[in-house]
Amino acid sequence: MISLKKSQKLFVEGQKHLVGAVNSPVRAFSSVGGNPIFIKKARGSIIVDVDNNKYVDMVLSYGPMILGHKHKLVQNAITKATKNGYSFGASTQSEITLAGMVCDAFAKMDKVRFVNSGTEAVFSALRLARAFTGKDKIIKFSGCYHGHADSLLVAAGSGLATLSLPGSKGVPEDAVKNTLIAEYNNLESVETLVSANKDIAAIIIEPIAGNMGVVVPDDCFIKGLNKLAKENNILIIADEVMTGFRSKFGGAQDLIELNADITCLGKVIGGGFPVGAYGARNEIMEMVAPLGGMYQAGTLSGNPIAMAAGIATLRELKKQNPYSKFEDNARLIEEALLNSAKEFGVDLQVNKFGSMINPFFTDKSVTNFESAQNSDTEKFKVFFWELAENGVFIPPSQYEAWFLSSSLADKDVKKVVKSIRLALKKVSRL
Repeated sequence: MISLKKSQKLFVEGQKHLVGAVNSPVRAFSSVGGNPIFIKKARGSIIVDVDNNKYVDMVLSYGPMILGHKHKLVQNAITKATKNGYSFGASTQSEITLAGMVCDAFAKMDKVRFVNSGTEAVFSALRLARAFTGKDKIIKFSGCYHGHADSLLVAAGSGLATLSLPGSKGVPEDAVKNTLIAEYNNLESVETLVSANKDIAAIIIEPIAGNMGVVVPDDCFIKGLNKLAKENNILIIADEVMTGFRSKFGGAQDLIELNADITCLGKVIGGGFPVGAYGARNEIMEMVAPLGGMYQAGTLSGNPIAMAAGIATLRELKKQNPYSKFEDNARLIEEALLNSAKEFGVDLQVNKFGSMINPFFTDKSVTNFESAQNSDTEKFKVFFWELAENGVFIPPSQYEAWFLSSSLADKDVKKVVKSIRLALKKVSRL
């Protein structure tokens, strides 16, 4: 059994001055129980905790570390950038370079604005959509997470609700009154909302859902969404904070033929540093200050260290073009999950897209948040800890995607496959 003595000590110590000893709730391991694991360092595909336990990392900082940890070229770019300073509160050439790379990767993006997080990118995109259309309401999908801005922390009411209730204390009802909730992969739920509301500015969607676990949209759903938005002068906002550059050099929106008007990005484009971005065609982006009347600003936006990390990451990613390798490794992991589940009689579904994958402990297909919630989270807890015992680190939640990196070697995949079999064997004994 792995020792977590130092992690346990840090967890107790951290509770004195940190809320729950963490700075983001999922790190508290509430979904899996036990003591949170505190990390000391990482390199390539391996992450190491403070007790010196080593794991094949399938979390990858929830997506950004697509090249693996401390990639040599990214590390060199960061080191070089720090020699010139850390932050200037003024423009730099690196912002222009990364902006060009991002816009080149998205056919419908002429201009981009860098911010400091995915949350900031999304709430700025919503403000922009409202400014451009002159309308107030937005539609989001149950189970899709778009950051912690007030207007997006919304839980659906009964059924396919047209009324929204705050999903967090401290969020007033007025903050979410213009947020409507539809069901992912259910076009009729969107049609109902559009029919009943003539002042919808935008529909925001994760092209591939990743925060209810990986859920892939149906082709008819996406085609219907495109048609509905066009006919009703509604903008589509693609939240590609998670999916950007993870299934191709660009966005998942291209692969599923989603006609996005505004795209939100983060994670990969910062190479592990805090960064976000939103971009669109000129007509829309020229609404943003200083060109237009939609105000948004940020002291650390376009931070030169983050820009350097992003440029190096995207350059190397384009050179490697690891997407077929991602597909192959995802397929091997999927086969290991399904074959082991069948061998040990465990109900399991596996969803994957590009370099994102995760299992659900249920016997029914997972196509939306409601079906994802049918998963047996008690089985997931056992599965999580048994994987950790065998040297594989996955997100400590049933509803988080696993991520692949290009640093994942054949021996790492074999270890993951072996560990999955042992973990599902343990689960079968419940």
